Amino acid sequence: MTSALTAVGLTKRYGRRTALSDCTLDIPAGHVVGLVGPNGAGKSTLLQLACGLLDPTTGRIEVLGTKPVSGSPRVGFVAQDTPVYAGLTVAEHLRMGAHLNPSWDAGLADNRIAQVGLDPQQKAGKLSGGQRAQLALTIAAAKRPDLLLLDEPVAALDPLARRTFLQGLMELTAEQGMSVVMSSHLVADLERVCDHLIVLVSSRVRVAGDVDELLAGHHRLVGPRRDPAGLGAGRTVIEQSHTDVQSTLVVRSTAPIDDPTWQVDRLDLEDIVLAYMSGDTGNGPGRVLEGQR
Repeated sequence: MTSALTAVGLTKRYGRRTALSDCTLDIPAGHVVGLVGPNGAGKSTLLQLACGLLDPTTGRIEVLGTKPVSGSPRVGFVAQDTPVYAGLTVAEHLRMGAHLNPSWDAGLADNRIAQVGLDPQQKAGKLSGGQRAQLALTIAAAKRPDLLLLDEPVAALDPLARRTFLQGLMELTAEQGMSVVMSSHLVADLERVCDHLIVLVSSRVRVAGDVDELLAGHHRLVGPRRDPAGLGAGRTVIEQSHTDVQSTLVVRSTAPIDDPTWQVDRLDLEDIVLAYMSGDTGNGPGRVLEGQR
């Protein structure tokens, strides 16, 4: 199956500022992918590169097996501010979408507008934030894209509007089988809808993989203070803290942790994301311990 997105050594610079650095990814098609990281990590830049709005400084990116082209009918994009035209009605947005997109699915668009309770004659400037987000999602989805890119689509929404938006997104992906990449700061929301995760920190990919595998492979270890190097092969320290008598480590492990002096706890997705965002092992984030090379 063609990958939804591949990147090799992808870098984007704006003058002296590096927005994305040496990004290498292979996102399989058919997944709902969460893209998470702090402000300035490069999330929006990656999505804009993926939909052809930006060109790389160096490196290579392919979307659905080809070079990204702005306006491609195979890719839908909802930018961070869920852009709609304040002076146009909902119905006029749909007519414009039909005019601009040969693959437009009018039935899908009309059904979604009715399902989320939008008045076709209401001007977009009078809609709530959640309603504008639903309109923008409907326009992107009615293109019938193979890949849908969403840049912080729920950041400004209240909890009820977020839940409604995400429910609609899950229904669309189930019906259409499209791939989705969605950036968000709200990890709890991502955990509800995503089955693949990418963490960007300081413009670099820190971890990427299926959510189930990430949850199974990460643990918090609490025990008597010791040097993390003694953990042995097959374990990467993501984050560590120490008191005079106790060590607390977040590790990614491919081998059983059978030392009875460690208390071993499972992590949720937010724990894992925060560990990669704040991890400092004293030898750079995510230090590979001796024996893993």
